[in-house]
Amino acid sequence: MADPTPQEVRDFIAAGLPCAHLEVEGDGRHFFATIVSDEFNGLSRIKRHQRVYAALGERMREQIHALSMKTLSPEEWSAK
Repeated sequence: MADPTPQEVRDFIAAGLPCAHLEVEGDGRHFFATIVSDEFNGLSRIKRHQRVYAALGERMREQIHALSMKTLSPEEWSAK
């Protein structure tokens, strides 16, 4: 199975999680994502990351070696 591109990882996340803003960078094995979603309101960082992992499903085990992420609510994003 070929390593995914940053755009493919972005598409995987977007398909499983409604995002107000989504950026993904990476080299095919290691990725960094900035994810802004209303679904993060009131959630801890751990719960937010679990929500992203749920959106990625089996791809996290099979295709994506490492994913670092910044998860923000729209209010947190606009305050930056």
